[in-house]
Amino acid sequence: MRKLVLLAAATLLACGPAPAQRQGPVKLTADNSDRIRQAGGEILFWDQAQRDRNFPAMEKLFPGTIAQAPRRPIPLRAGKPLRLEGVETFMAANNTAGLIIVQDGRIRLERYARGYSRKGRYTSFSVAKSLTSTLVGAAVRDGFIKSVDDPVTRYIPALAGSAYEGVTVRQVLTMTSGVKWNEDYTDPNSDVARMYAKPVPSGVDPTVAYLRTLTREAAPGSKWVYKTGETNLIGVLVTKVTGKSLTDYAEGKIWRPFGMERPLFWMIDQSGQNIGGCCLSASLRDYARIGLFALGGGKGVVPEGWFADATKAWSPIGSGRGYGYQWWIEPEGSFQAQGIFGQMIHVDPSRRLVIALSSAWPRATGRDLSVARAEFVQRIKAAIDAERR
Repeated sequence: MRKLVLLAAATLLACGPAPAQRQGPVKLTADNSDRIRQAGGEILFWDQAQRDRNFPAMEKLFPGTIAQAPRRPIPLRAGKPLRLEGVETFMAANNTAGLIIVQDGRIRLERYARGYSRKGRYTSFSVAKSLTSTLVGAAVRDGFIKSVDDPVTRYIPALAGSAYEGVTVRQVLTMTSGVKWNEDYTDPNSDVARMYAKPVPSGVDPTVAYLRTLTREAAPGSKWVYKTGETNLIGVLVTKVTGKSLTDYAEGKIWRPFGMERPLFWMIDQSGQNIGGCCLSASLRDYARIGLFALGGGKGVVPEGWFADATKAWSPIGSGRGYGYQWWIEPEGSFQAQGIFGQMIHVDPSRRLVIALSSAWPRATGRDLSVARAEFVQRIKAAIDAERR
């Protein structure tokens, strides 16, 4: 997703308890569990009208749980407006529904389109991965996980004897397990599309059940392959070691203490487990707050130095980029959380800058779309740099 960490004791006291509300508007039932199993394939192949209609309303379609925001959110105050031309043109060309630019903790620019607004929530797909990996850090600091160099089977014994035997928690975090996986969003038979397609017996975790069927293609730590299934696995890990859902743990560690503005909605799988690799919905300002939390190093929540490790390029992936603990590492020290169809939280420590985007791209991914977004980010940075001259 990094001294604007929202930690003043007086402010924390102001974020007093809010009524519990864990279950989303749609509850998990026997009748809709089949739809949950098919959700991966369904969402990937929505048409544009469905994306525009559904991305801001996932909680009306799929079961999930809620992390409550405090009664008194910590405000993001307005800063000096950023002079940046072509914002509306970029947003229209890239089906962008929300854009926020925060520098030094102040909002420099905030725009909405396509029926989205500050009061809404928008899905973010794999942006969830960066939050889930941060909850692993919280579990380490809380003593639930001794070390990320422990074998993952120590915490999830059901993986013993599978391709994950001998794989460490760190290797799952960095997606270097060596386990074979297909993340092709255009292929309905890919692992990412069908991992929940088959029902599993009661009491069996569907993520673990599917990952047990996979084979190894490389030695652990030797090959990077992007795998949503492995982030789902670290979500299972956090839930197992803490005894809490991802929303409950996120609420206690981040969402309420750091003064988020709106409740967080997070989809669940057929077993009721939050999907660690995908499908949380938050407001645009709260996505920016996630970036600010990372910018500040997650003090008091993750171990000291966690984000230095999390945002290190453990696996170089070309063009000066790399992959960390579920964060994409950009050139010149920037890093970002990103999701298909144009979701992003970009963090630039050197400029004390956070940029969040919510979009409904016409395709899940595409080099043309990614390049246009990267060029726009560079235009934002150039506009900020021009102010300093």
